[in-house]
Amino acid sequence: MVEKDYIVVGLGIAGICFCEQLLRHDKSFMLIDSGIGGSTAKSGGVFNPTVLKRFTAAWNASEFHPYAYNFYESLSQKIQIDFFEEKSIRRIFKSIEEQNNWTVASDKIDLDGFLSSTFIKNSNPAIDAPLGFGEVLGTAQIHTESLLTGYREYLKSKEKLITENFEYEQLHQKDNCVVYKNILAKKIIFAEGSKVVENPFFLKKSLIGNKGEYIVIKAADLKLTSLLKGPIYVIPMGEDKYKVGSTYRRDDYSINLTEEAKDEILSKLKSFINCPFEVISQEAGVRPTTKDHRPLLGSLEENPNLVFFNGLGSRGFLMAPLLSEILYKHLEDGEPLTEEIYIGRTKNWKV
Repeated sequence: MVEKDYIVVGLGIAGICFCEQLLRHDKSFMLIDSGIGGSTAKSGGVFNPTVLKRFTAAWNASEFHPYAYNFYESLSQKIQIDFFEEKSIRRIFKSIEEQNNWTVASDKIDLDGFLSSTFIKNSNPAIDAPLGFGEVLGTAQIHTESLLTGYREYLKSKEKLITENFEYEQLHQKDNCVVYKNILAKKIIFAEGSKVVENPFFLKKSLIGNKGEYIVIKAADLKLTSLLKGPIYVIPMGEDKYKVGSTYRRDDYSINLTEEAKDEILSKLKSFINCPFEVISQEAGVRPTTKDHRPLLGSLEENPNLVFFNGLGSRGFLMAPLLSEILYKHLEDGEPLTEEIYIGRTKNWKV
């Protein structure tokens, strides 16, 4: 029997961040992952502390943002992969009223340093933006494929990765520990994203699958250097390719591609892009969201050694680094989890 402090299930952004906490504190662990990309792999990789639909700060952005920014810069140096690229977001203004609302929002304390008060004129003939752009600062593009591939190789080099589907029936609890096959650990951390609904120890009603579909286009004349936000995001991928999306389908856990989503994205894209483009591919992922838009951390009373790190939704890149530290301190130092992030709050939720 191999003894470890922790077993971690799932190599998405939550799993990566918690592994980093364990490494920082010299804890032994083994990560188990199928190797099939989840919502982290399928996401656009936008690191954004604001909500650009309403010109507000994301929840707890003032705390999450500086911690996450430093975390990713440090991790990029550690694994020697430049997956974290500082890049501003340009938000297309649809009206004079939006410009006025942006100006008011930029003076708010919680948006200080995020919303630039200087408007940018549009000089790109491929973009329809007669009123110009508002610029979001402190943002970045996370190259998810590079991050996931690089971190997987890093764990392999440390002999801390098992690539297989997790078999729940092989998990048992014994003497205040957990046993999975030949591994004995103090606790197991389920960081499975939307796949957690297949976990027999998880309360299914706690999570809402929010399916998102993207398309990838090739547009030689678009020539974007920033992330562009109109009715949807346009995200540069290099070599004249762009990821465009995404859609939102509540209570949908499938990753089947649909013509409906493709048509919706194309309709929105054509409303603000003037240049020709070719659709290269389409992809789908499922965001793990909750009805109160807050994460799910901790364990349920009946299974204290089975811990969940989930419900990060579309803000996972922003929240996961600091939340991983909060969860670690809860497990190791007994620091309580606040009600708004504790998974136990969902017990009384209706299906």
